[in-house]
Amino acid sequence: MSETIGPKSRPTSADVAIIGAGPAGLTAAYLLTKEGYSVTVIEKDPVYVGGISRTVEHEGFRFDIGGHRFFSKSREVVDLWNEILPDDFIERPRMSRIYYEGKFYSYPLRAFEALWNLGVVRSALCMMSYAKAKLLPKKKVRSFEDWTINQFGQKLYSIFFKTYTEKVWGMPCDEMSADWAAQRIKGLSLGGAVIDGLKRSLGLNKKPNDGMATKTLLETFRYPRLGPGMMWDAARDKVIAGGNHVLMGHSFKQLTQDQVSGRWRLTANGPDGDVVIDAGHVISSAPMRELAARIHPLPACALTAAPKLNYRDFLTVALKIRSEDLFPDNWIYIHDSQVQVGRVQNFRSWSPEMVPDPAIACVGLEYFCFEGDGLWSSSDDELVALATKEMAILGLCNPDDVVGGAVVRQEKAYPVYDDDYAAHVETMRSELEARYPTLHMVGRNGMHRYNNQDHAMMTAMLTVRNIVAGEKRYDIWGVNEDAEYHESGTEGEQAALASVRDVPARVAKAA
Repeated sequence: MSETIGPKSRPTSADVAIIGAGPAGLTAAYLLTKEGYSVTVIEKDPVYVGGISRTVEHEGFRFDIGGHRFFSKSREVVDLWNEILPDDFIERPRMSRIYYEGKFYSYPLRAFEALWNLGVVRSALCMMSYAKAKLLPKKKVRSFEDWTINQFGQKLYSIFFKTYTEKVWGMPCDEMSADWAAQRIKGLSLGGAVIDGLKRSLGLNKKPNDGMATKTLLETFRYPRLGPGMMWDAARDKVIAGGNHVLMGHSFKQLTQDQVSGRWRLTANGPDGDVVIDAGHVISSAPMRELAARIHPLPACALTAAPKLNYRDFLTVALKIRSEDLFPDNWIYIHDSQVQVGRVQNFRSWSPEMVPDPAIACVGLEYFCFEGDGLWSSSDDELVALATKEMAILGLCNPDDVVGGAVVRQEKAYPVYDDDYAAHVETMRSELEARYPTLHMVGRNGMHRYNNQDHAMMTAMLTVRNIVAGEKRYDIWGVNEDAEYHESGTEGEQAALASVRDVPARVAKAA
């Protein structure tokens, strides 16, 4: 059911209008509300806030759309999480594995287990391939494939990167930008992983007594007991309690700036027709492609760069299965071409409170697709049947034990990093920022960047600071530049080499 949430009066004016009630949009709304600004948020979903970080409920079972660990090295982000949701975090163990050719590989790597699973011959070939890549690396690195082979060798690339990556992105690895690999895999060395795996295998992976923490992948993380949507429901409620509005079921329609006053007219289409909001600033977490297409008059980039930005969609098929539990992992990565599923979540491993019946296990099979393709267009019944069949192929459950299922579709889940995306983003950013200094792009789709939840929040936090200061003091485009940020270290720990995300840097003033 769509509704306007907030004061009963219909909102027609605000200091700041915000497009999208995901982590970036609601972070901005919450912080601006604390600063005393009037804010109106529009959200096209009629029920859920949180965007891809929402938690969907079906017959008492709760589904995390994508899996969201609450970990950040930014103390500011951690403090904000604690402020919004002070009493509902639980500590959860991190466990993930890779499924490849009928065997499971621990992640992080356990060296002896991996060698055993691969076998002596294949393990030797992997090491030879790795040595060759180090001695004779590709000199012209253009694609994801080039970068990853240089780092790990052809053999390991084909086993642990190629199949899963192509499932996720729906395109060959040799057509994907090397930027993607550099951003998401940088800092993970084969040598370091093997040494860490040997320590884990031998039980020697302990912190040294000198107080310097060993650099290892996270072993635990915090998580809201009813899923990540709990955080964003709480943020929405605090925005409303502060006297501001969140309009559910309202789709972004048009954005026009008055040439005299500089104020914005944001038009949103809701269940009762159009709503027009007059605002001094607009913060947009809408996909860059859609934002440009809805600005009137159209900016040049709406006809040139914007249509060339691409997105990857995905859907989750949640199965309810008669079993106390199926596996202990938070999720399992499926590196197997026999099935279409890319990853399988176990919702009880995220939080036992998400699965209300102790006799029923609930898992989510994630399928990566394009909106309108065969998977996306399949009926819910067809998708539940496919997921049941593939769970059996993987040996994870007996199909006869499946007692129900539900499907959740998520459009534009991932901005695609193809060969030309960076140039198109820069074209749009340059034009929109120069022409509209009071229009602010934030978050994953708002900046066409594969930001995680805390990155998206930080872009909103810095944007709010710029609005409050009345000038652009912080460059939000520097957020999410160190790739190892999420996978190692201590929560709230500032990196030794500071990035904008950790310690916001000021934009250099013009001479």
